[in-house]
Amino acid sequence: MPKNVLITGGTGFLGVHLARHLLKRRYKLILLDIAPLTATDLKERVIVGNIDVRNKGELMKIVEKHKPHFVVHAAAALPIQNNRKIIFDTNVNGTKNILDCALKNNIKRLVFISSTAVYGVPKHLPETETAPIDPIGHYGESKKIGEELCLKYQKKGLQVNILRPKTFLGPERLGVFTLWFEAIFQNKPVFILGKGSNLYQLLDVQDLCKAIEQALLTKASGEIFNIGAKEFGTWRQDLGALIKHAKSKSKIAGFPVLPSQVILGLLEKLNLSPIAAWHYKTLPVDSYVSIEKAQKFLGYEPQKSNKKLLIESYNWYKINRNNFLKTTGTTHRTVWNFKILNLINRFI
Repeated sequence: MPKNVLITGGTGFLGVHLARHLLKRRYKLILLDIAPLTATDLKERVIVGNIDVRNKGELMKIVEKHKPHFVVHAAAALPIQNNRKIIFDTNVNGTKNILDCALKNNIKRLVFISSTAVYGVPKHLPETETAPIDPIGHYGESKKIGEELCLKYQKKGLQVNILRPKTFLGPERLGVFTLWFEAIFQNKPVFILGKGSNLYQLLDVQDLCKAIEQALLTKASGEIFNIGAKEFGTWRQDLGALIKHAKSKSKIAGFPVLPSQVILGLLEKLNLSPIAAWHYKTLPVDSYVSIEKAQKFLGYEPQKSNKKLLIESYNWYKINRNNFLKTTGTTHRTVWNFKILNLINRFI
């Protein structure tokens, strides 16, 4: 019999890719989100609930109605929200609500999508699951508390596994990557913080989807797993390979780190830029995690390198850019309003 999976954040970037992956594996799906489902290939193939995870009553109704075997909790307010109350209400209270619903309805397993933002600026490379936690910003702090809630519910009898993915991308990923992709498309400078000689691990969304399914089905429970690419280089190497592939005239231009961080921090505080501390504090430093535990317990074997997934993501962007450039939003499947950064870019 096909198993039912409920996915919160189901119409977002990860939710849509996960839905496609699980449909191929013959799962029945319930997607919950406050945003409408715009992925036309999924319509009529999944159940969609326009439900906010902060609304416990509505959550309970849909869980009781559809009785999912598994839950993947991917709904989250991203750092772009720049509002502690909204981020904590969604990422902490919303997580508690879905954990409550899962426990009371005897859900077989819940997988919580956390973030490597809980590590903060990397200090112990590669970061392992037992490394000290020092989260950056409201988003990182909220994910830390979300993890703690999950482990508490594990003790109450709900089977929970936690994934800490690196920044993931693939076709349809926009958000912060729009800045680089559009610069490359228009043969403009590709700005980075620092010299770009730092190693930075990314993650293919399809590899993440496989890890999520593995985390649902494994015998291991109450565990935390880092998820990232196996092959990755420096920003100059990986972005350079993308520029070469695109046959663009773009050049990588490095900004001095400390002055840039001060300016971006001020713009963030004044709500003039969606680039959050999580971005500008980690982009110029070595940042990668150990995936050995996921390999051992989940059989996780990532297929795509940074270079391959950047190229794949850009190829989709180039083909589809005219469909979305005039719209903005606050999710990974939308173009962000870069505000003052867009204004500066016009004169470069």
